[in-house]
Amino acid sequence: MAKKDKQKQHHEQQDPNRPPAKMKRKEYERHMRVLHGELVAMQEWVKSTEAKICVVFEGRDTAGKGGTIKRITERVSPRVFRVVALPAPTPREKSQMYIQRYVEHFPAGGEVIIFDRSWYNRAGVERVMGFCTPEQTDRFLELVPGVEKAMTDNGILLLKYWLEVSPDEQTRRLESRINDPRKIWKLSDMDLKSYSRWYDYSRARDAMFAATDTEWAPWYIAHTDDKMRGRLNIISHLLSQVPYKPLAHRDITLPKRQSARGYREPDLPLRYIPTPF
Repeated sequence: MAKKDKQKQHHEQQDPNRPPAKMKRKEYERHMRVLHGELVAMQEWVKSTEAKICVVFEGRDTAGKGGTIKRITERVSPRVFRVVALPAPTPREKSQMYIQRYVEHFPAGGEVIIFDRSWYNRAGVERVMGFCTPEQTDRFLELVPGVEKAMTDNGILLLKYWLEVSPDEQTRRLESRINDPRKIWKLSDMDLKSYSRWYDYSRARDAMFAATDTEWAPWYIAHTDDKMRGRLNIISHLLSQVPYKPLAHRDITLPKRQSARGYREPDLPLRYIPTPF
């Protein structure tokens, strides 16, 4: 029996059509620890060279954009890595040139700006949900490559990621949001409407790729049914696109702490928090 199990396991490992097994948490955290160190090295390079990096995250609902961004930013400085997640436009913003409200968030020297959804709303949710006309979407797709060319010509390293999830996995994740009070805030009315329009989103995605996958600003696609593998793959790829150098090790010794010189804790009526744990 053990021999058959080994043969089955060997066959599964050799089958290129089978997805890899779900990654274990311990292995995931081990890899993530290394990548976090590399992100810190990248941060120090960005600061010292005043590089300008702009990272765009788009994708299916529940594909894991927020979780990926959280893992990218949790060990680095918010003064260098800034996340931009704009709300719905105000009436004033609606009267502006479409991309205008995004431009003010583009990176200056020494910054990494991460867009959690971006100007590509016009090619995706706005198109599918009828928030703009087909003519407005077509015009956007015609003009945006030129805008992105101007960004890269100005020294901005622009990285665009599309996170793709399967229909079954999207269903599972949405149902988990319904049944988990910790996740219910993630479930909006828009998510429910979008869920029924899978193929409308597929057509919008395909048109977006065809018009805006350029030499100077290509799209990079990540399959994220396995969230942990997806995050590791995306962070690894991001690091590979930035010409940073690893941090040199520094020998650091803590200085001696000063003597008390008669200091005593004062007897003040301070308010301490309860300690139920």
